[in-house]
Parts: sequence; structure tokens; C-alpha cells
Amino acid sequence: MRQSELFTRVERISPKDEEARSAKFLVRAGFINKEAAGVYSFLPLGLRVIRKIEGIVREAMSQVRGQEVLLPVLHPRDKWEKTGRWQSMDVLFKLKGREEREFALGPTHEEIIFPLLKRFVSSYKDLPTYVYQIQDKFRDEPRAKSGLLRGREFLMKDLYSFHADEADLGQYYDKMIGVYQNLFKAMGIQPVLTEASGGTFSKRSHEFQLLSEVGEDTIYYCEKCDWAENKEMAEVKTGTKCLKCGGKLEEKKAIEVGNIFKLNTRFSEPFEVMYKDEKGKENLVYAGCYGIGISRLMGAMAEVLSDEQGLVWPETVSPFGAHILELTGGSATKIYSDLQKKGIEVLYDDRKISAGEKFAEADLIGIPWRLVVSAKTGDKIEVKRRGEKESKLVKISEFIKMI
Repeated sequence: MRQSELFTRVERISPKDEEARSAKFLVRAGFINKEAAGVYSFLPLGLRVIRKIEGIVREAMSQVRGQEVLLPVLHPRDKWEKTGRWQSMDVLFKLKGREEREFALGPTHEEIIFPLLKRFVSSYKDLPTYVYQIQDKFRDEPRAKSGLLRGREFLMKDLYSFHADEADLGQYYDKMIGVYQNLFKAMGIQPVLTEASGGTFSKRSHEFQLLSEVGEDTIYYCEKCDWAENKEMAEVKTGTKCLKCGGKLEEKKAIEVGNIFKLNTRFSEPFEVMYKDEKGKENLVYAGCYGIGISRLMGAMAEVLSDEQGLVWPETVSPFGAHILELTGGSATKIYSDLQKKGIEVLYDDRKISAGEKFAEADLIGIPWRLVVSAKTGDKIEVKRRGEKESKLVKISEFIKMI
């Protein structure tokens, strides 16, 4: 894509109404635009990052036999009354339609997916089954802040697994821990697997916490073995020994980017989601829930992988693979074309602005490879990885092998 054709532009001054560094960088670089507290538009560069994250998540969900659906944002009140959450969930957005019929904007989708599965699950032969979606969620957060890290409208992947018994649920749950760890690794991050309370659903759940000083969660963390526990339900404390390896526990701030729960029969009961076993006996379906904050991940990566100059995207989620800067006396048109023919996604800065502006904006945008073409580079290109100080002159064929 030619940068001159982007309808957005880089801003020199940080937005005054943003506190988090990630939000400041993302707004300045033209990835997102703030519409209200906790509500953002995703602009061309930002949407490309979102789509890359979604691609990694979808690939992982296909590996565990997940079937993708798209469930509604509008939820009828009666479904939430059945679970008792119409009154108990204090972040629920509520609205009235015609004829005074009441709805909620979905903050989560148990009230929709369980009655849906009831239509199609009646026998043990129908289980297990796994259904997921990537959908907007809405929560009336009392303190929407930190950019994409705590929003009122956000994008999330939630997968629900349905099983004939608790043992089968447990096996799938354990498998999903490894799946999550691998997909986060593919994005260039390594969140800490953190034990947490299961709330009203089960005794325990697990969170995937990305260590960061701006995180709203506090965990007790052992660097020796990577064991961690959320402070909210912890029986341990700073300085005590790790329950797993005996190492010293430290208190750390972290950003939650994913979580998994054993729902057991919590939602099968009110919606009477049952199946008949081999003997014809009716049984409640067991279920698990596995969430990943897609838009929050984008904000979290912008927070922990950035430096003083701007964003530093991992190659797997970067909006483009390479950023060509055409300086005075150079022509990058053929190089741009050659890279595209090789399937390399390129942002081509063909604008008539100073070299200093181009360098500063390239650092802010944070694409992994910067390619400079000028009168000095001749038939070569000056290549530098984002985050590294040294650059080198190489032929375009060499760079293609490198990338």
C-alpha cells in the first residue's frame, strides 16, 4: 500500500485524554481513533493488526475442532432472567425496543449459546462439540481507561465446549491450556499461566497474564518455574515460597489477555440442556468457556513491545511485513512491485516529506523491517530491523531471503 493513499496520518502530539502509552502510540500512529471513553474506531493499520490476530486465533481453534458461528449482539431479557444475571450483572447495557421489549447488549454469550445448543444436542452421540465466535462485546465499565486495555466496546473470541461428563471436560480444558500458550507464542508474547478463582462456576480457573507495570491485575509470580496466582483469591503472599517449586514469590502487575473456565452445568441447568446416554438416561451437559480479548491483545502488545520511539510489532501481527522509505534521489517503485509479487506485504512511503519525518513516523508505526531507498543506496537497499540500531546495505534478492 502506498502511504500517500492512506486517509489517516501520523500525529506529532500525543492525545491529552489518554493515559496509557499504548493508547497514545496507537492514536498518534493512526491505528485507532477514540470516539468516547472505552470506545474506539479501528483504522486501516489497526484493522490489519486485528485481522492478523484473528487469523492466528482461528487457526488455533480449527486445531481443536472449533466450529465458528456469529451470535447476535442484542440479547432478549428473558434469556438473562433465566440465569438470574439480568439483575446481578452490574456492567450490563440495557435498552428497550418497540413495544417496550427489553434487550441487553451482550457482554458474554452463555445466554445465547446454551439455548442454541439445546436445539441440536439430544444424544451422547452429539457430544462433545465445540463452538466459537469472534464478536463485539459491550460492558458498562465504571472506569473505562487505559485505551484498549479496558473498554466498553471490545472484540473477543469465546469458545464453548460441550461434554457428556466432567472427565471429558477436564481433558479438553487441559488441552486448551497448551493451545493458548502456543497461539500467544505465535504472536510474539508469552503470558503467564495464572491460577484464579472459578467464581460461581468452579473452584479454579486459569488466566493468561502479560506482565506489565500498567496492568490492572496483581499476581503472585515465581520467576523460577513461572507459577502464578491471582492476588484476589491467593492464599500465598509476597516473599513466601512458591507452592510448586519452593522459589520466592514476587508481586507483579499484569494485563489479562485470556481466560478459561469450567462452567460445568451452571448454564445447562437453567436452560435444561440435556442429552440421553447409552441407557436412555437424561443427563445435564457439561461445558467450558475459553476467552481471548482480541482488541485488548492489540493494546497489550502495543504496551509491552513498544519503546520510546513507538510501536514494535512482531512479524506475525504487524500490519505490513516491510516499510519502504523513498528518500530524495531514490526510486522504490520497482522494489515495491517486486516485493508484492513475492507475497510480502509492504507499506510504501512515497510521500514528499523530509527524511527525518519519514524515519520518525516509521519508528512510531513499528513495522518490523525498514527499507531505505535513496541516491546513496544505488542498486541496493538499506535494511534495518525495528528496535535494532544497526542497518546494512543489501540487494533486494538478499532481503527477500532474509524475510
